[in-house]
Parts: sequence; structure tokens; C-alpha cells
Amino acid sequence: MVFKDFKLSRDKNGIPHIDGENLAGMYRGQGYAHAQDRGMQILLMRILGRGQLSEFLDASDESLAIDIFFRRMNWGGHMDGVIAAAQPGTMALLNAYCDGINLGFKKYDPWELKLAGYRATPWLAEDVILIARMVGYLTLAQSQAEIERLLIEMVQADVSLEKLEELFPDLLGGLDIALLKSLKLEDRIVSNPLLWGLAAPRAMASNNWVVSGSKTASGQAILANDPHLEVNRLPNVWCEMVLQCDERWMMGGTMPGLPGVLVGRSPDLAWGATYAFVDSVDSWVEKCADGKYFRADDDGWHDFKKREEVIHRKKKPPVTHVFYENALGTLEGDPFTEEHCLVTCWAPADTGAASLEGLFELWQAGSVEQGMASYGKIETGWNYVFADAAGNIGFQMSGKVPIRRQGISGLVPLPAWKSENHWQGFHGVEEMPRAFNPPQGYFCTANNDLNQWGVASPINMPMGAYRAERIAARLEEGADLTVEDMGAMHFDVYSRQAEAFMEHISPLLPDSANGRILQAWDCRYDADSEGAYLFEAIYRALLLEVFGVGGMGEQAVEFLLDEAGVFIDFYANFDRLMLSSDSNWFADRDRGEVFEKAIAAGLSKPARAWKDGQKFTMRHILFGGKLPGFLGFDKGPFTAIGGRATIHQGQLYQSGGRQTSFSPSYRWITDFSESILHTNLAGGPSDRRFSRWYFSDMKNWLAGKYKQIRPTL
Repeated sequence: MVFKDFKLSRDKNGIPHIDGENLAGMYRGQGYAHAQDRGMQILLMRILGRGQLSEFLDASDESLAIDIFFRRMNWGGHMDGVIAAAQPGTMALLNAYCDGINLGFKKYDPWELKLAGYRATPWLAEDVILIARMVGYLTLAQSQAEIERLLIEMVQADVSLEKLEELFPDLLGGLDIALLKSLKLEDRIVSNPLLWGLAAPRAMASNNWVVSGSKTASGQAILANDPHLEVNRLPNVWCEMVLQCDERWMMGGTMPGLPGVLVGRSPDLAWGATYAFVDSVDSWVEKCADGKYFRADDDGWHDFKKREEVIHRKKKPPVTHVFYENALGTLEGDPFTEEHCLVTCWAPADTGAASLEGLFELWQAGSVEQGMASYGKIETGWNYVFADAAGNIGFQMSGKVPIRRQGISGLVPLPAWKSENHWQGFHGVEEMPRAFNPPQGYFCTANNDLNQWGVASPINMPMGAYRAERIAARLEEGADLTVEDMGAMHFDVYSRQAEAFMEHISPLLPDSANGRILQAWDCRYDADSEGAYLFEAIYRALLLEVFGVGGMGEQAVEFLLDEAGVFIDFYANFDRLMLSSDSNWFADRDRGEVFEKAIAAGLSKPARAWKDGQKFTMRHILFGGKLPGFLGFDKGPFTAIGGRATIHQGQLYQSGGRQTSFSPSYRWITDFSESILHTNLAGGPSDRRFSRWYFSDMKNWLAGKYKQIRPTL
């Protein structure tokens, strides 16, 4: 298709190639392709982010709770300052992208939303910023807020200080147990199964690594990336695309509603991303009375800013919800009662201009150092690895990270009335963890602790290091590495976590059928592995023995295992205590006794193949589970290989009665000896059920086959 200033074509895999007469035309074409291929996904994200689910799609009480959550976050606010701060060139390209979406909606207004009475309204620059904020927070920064909530709830459940200090070492500076016990909490985190059943991407873990030419067969750098997101949904979060203009190109994974290529490469530079687990969310304790909050500096009471949000509901009366805000954030509670309430802030919540500039600057970035400078501006927290055509490699962490007073981690809510507890500015890009041509000849990230690479230490609660250690071990051992070697690593299901636990489990195993199966296990989470199934049964039993019996209560631990992400995200902290020689959490038992009880419980049922509990169905984000199977909106079941701590992560679990997942949503590899991306995607290019591209790449994804994407210039 040829338009005024761009041409859209597709390769044999259905991937859009946009040729722009100029940069504005190229981004206009990208917007058009996003509207054509992912229009429903884009509009659902906006409906959700604006808190308009009740108004346009569903007026249930559950939907109202979701709308209140998004109105509380107020990601559609504070736009004037962001727009004003953006450079004119940035706004010109951003507006071109939005023009392209609107051009696409004139022809491809999604019929699924028309059925609900919704028609697309113009896509604006503000909507792009809204989507960027949503992607940076949901389940990512949100997990940091939830671990702070867990700490408060553990304090209020009388978990001892000794146990808390073991679980959160060096993170409890400023802890006032009496103050946290006095807090009145409200459950403001919306129900996961409802939220993630819609358009919002559920993101958590990922891997990326980059290898210098000194370790590759081609003599050129290789970069690999596999973002781990929720794969039991259609369409995929990612939308592959090739952008071309003036003999230059950029290709890789884009995200509908956002311009540019978020992960991928150009002729000169490649970049891959994982979530960084930076702590940019803090809560403080406000002393409230008569609608005011107290400050000790002037011994005075001050008025909250009052924000009223009217939530319209289909065929129901509207609901007005009032939020109370001050310079620290949004209050959780009623300031007209004399009580202590939390006020919470996410640092990037009112930002976006720098992120947009970073995205657009990457088009011209020709070196690792330029890529680090551009993506280092992004206000949400990511780990980027880079490689360039000159043979350089690098790593840069991004994020707007608060500077806190000495000895304060950000995990503990502190008294808001003391100004020394407030943020004292933000760390600059040059202070964040980063590396240029590291001496080992490679760099990998897997949501692990990378504080040692920076002046600042922005990570409080990372994921475990198991995946990163496995990647590093394979790269360290490797020589003459190839794209095929990187693909094999993408499918590696060996668990260093299991290896660590098996050192203690193996000597205690009984001479029984299950005991012999586990004794012979190779610590791999293959589909047919019975050892993986038995190990996971023991691991769950250990969590219940140590943290249930040991202080949190078995019902609380069961809930956290079945209905929350705490053990999904922060398992390394719990592992450290379970593997320790002695712990306050062992409840006056030695480690051997605890392990023996868990082993007995875990081996009490017949062994099964790992695949038997690893089935998932990919459900349509709007109609999933609601239409007859023969219509083909949902696909599956499929088997997820791997576990929580394997390079190929394969976590399936229930959240509020609904299955969710973390697995490689998009795998890609590039070697600078060729202008090719080797990729596979869990799904296809289009969100149109009756398109030939709706599900076209799933066979590749399941089989570990990589298609090739090339520029056409």
C-alpha cells in the first residue's frame, strides 16, 4: 500500500515493512500499521489506562474497582508539563505517529469494540505517554509497591523483628513497628484476574545478553533477548516491524501504541531489554485529621489537594470517587478521620518527555555509547544491553530513581511529617549501573542484582541470580559462539536453584520409587521430567514449613503462593533463608528436620511428568473463554517447559482463579556479521482473529525454529 509519504508492505511472515519518504512519514506509517494490525489492543489499553472500563465495556463492581485503581494512578494526568518539556522535533515525530494511528482507524475501526458500542476517538500524544506509563508500572514497578505492602502486613501480623531482619537484610532502616501497626490499610491493588484478562501486558522476568566478537565464530558481536511476559494471551504484547528511511533501517519488537523499536537493531546498533527491579515506588505514613495532613517543620496542618473523578457506567448511575493528594503522592484512606494513612508515589508517574526523546534518538544512534546515552534517559526502570558494528558491547540501567537519606532503602514507610524522610532528588544516568566493553567479553541481565555496576544502588529486591548465573556460565565456557548457540541457550531448562536445593535434599531422600526418581534427576525442567514435578512439590512444602509454620501462618503462605506474585518475584530472599544452616524461621528446628518434613510431604503423591501441570491456553484479550472453541479466538492447550529459575522460564500459576504465565513471549538474536534478526513470537503479527497472521508464528515458537527478518533497502 502506497500513501502520501510512506509505503507499507509485508514479508512472507506478515511482518510490516514501512518505507518513509522522511522520518515523519516513517513514523506515520508505523502508526498506521499498529492501527491496522493491533487496533483493538491499542484501544483496550487506552480504555483501561483512562479508567473507562465501566463506561464502555462492563459495568460490574469488579470493573469499577479496576477503574478506581487506574484513576488513582492518574497516568492520564500531568500531561501539560510533559508536552511542554518535549523538544519540537520530538513532538513532530510523535504527532506523525499519532496521525498514522488515526489514519488507520478510519479504515480499521475494530469491530469487536463496535459490538460494545465503542468507536475509536482520535489518538493523541497524551495517549502515547499514558501507554508508556502503564507499561513501566504494571506488575513491574508495581511489584516493589507490593513488597512494601507485604512488609506492613507482616508487621501487623506480629512477625518478629528478628525474622523480618533475616528476610529483608539491611533494608529496614527507619522501621518503626508501632507506627506501622497503627496504619489503617485499604486493599487498593485491583484483582489480578480481571486486570490481566484485558489488554494490559503482564510483564515480569526477561533475559538479555551480549557477547563481543572475541568469543564469537563470526568475530562480530552477538546480542540475544527473550522478554518473559504473559504468553497465555492473544495477541502477543509484541508487534514485529521493519522501519526504513533514507537508506537507514531499524527492525525488531515494537509495542502497539508506542513509536519506535523498543528491542531490536539498526545497521550500527542492537539493543535488548529486561526489567531492572529498580525501587522507584515509596510510601510514607501521613498523620491525618479533618481532611488535613501534619508537617513538623512548621508544626502545622495542611490541606490535601482534592481530585474528583467521575466514573461513568453503562446503564448504571455514575460513581464519583475522591482522591486526596499532596506533594508526596496519593493518599490511601480518609483524611477526615484521625488516623495514620499511607501516601504513595511512583517517581516516573508524571514523566515521559525524556523517554520519548530517547526512543526517537535511537534512530540515529550509531554506537553503544550513543545508545547508552539515549536509552539511559528513559524514566522507567530497564536493563539494556547494546552491541554495535564496531565491535563494542555495553550495559545501561535506566530509571528515575529517588535519592533517599543515608541508611534508608525505600522499603520501609517512614513518617511523612519529617522532611528528612522525603526524596532528595534523583540519580543521574551516569550514576546508574552501567558498563562499556566489560573485561569478561560479555554481559547478561536476568532481573538480578546489578548494583555493583553503578555508583547508585537502585535495586532493593531483585529476582534471584540463578538465570543470570546460568547464562554467564554458558557464555564463559563458550568459544566461537554462533546464533545457533544463542538459540540453544534460549531453550535451556537447567535450574541452578534446583541444584542448590538438591545438595541438601539428596542425602535425605528415601529409598522409594519417588525418592529414586528425584535422586536421578538432572535438574532440568523438560516436559517429560518427573524429577522436576517432585522437586517442585518439595519446594512448595518447604515454603509452607519454613514461612507458614515458622511465622506467617500456613493460610497466609498458601494465599501468597496461589493468589499473589511474592514468591514468583522475590523467591531469592526466601531461598536464602531456607538454604541457611540456621534461621529464626525454622521455629526451633534444625534444617534437617525441616527438610525431612517437606520431603515427606512432597513425595507423598505419585510422580507425574512436568508437562502434566504445564498446560496453558492462549486466550483472546477481549473474548477469551466467552465464545465457542470452534471460532478459534482461543488457541491451545500448549505445554510450557522450564521453571522459575531456568533460562527458558516456564511459570504457570493461578491468580484469583485465573491461569497466568511467565514465559519467553519473543525470542530474537542478531549477529553483526549479517543484517538479520532471527526471531520467533508466541502468536502472530495481527490481533484480527480471521487474519492469516493471527497465530502464524506459534509453530516456530513451540519448535524452537527462528524465522529471519531482513531490511529491504
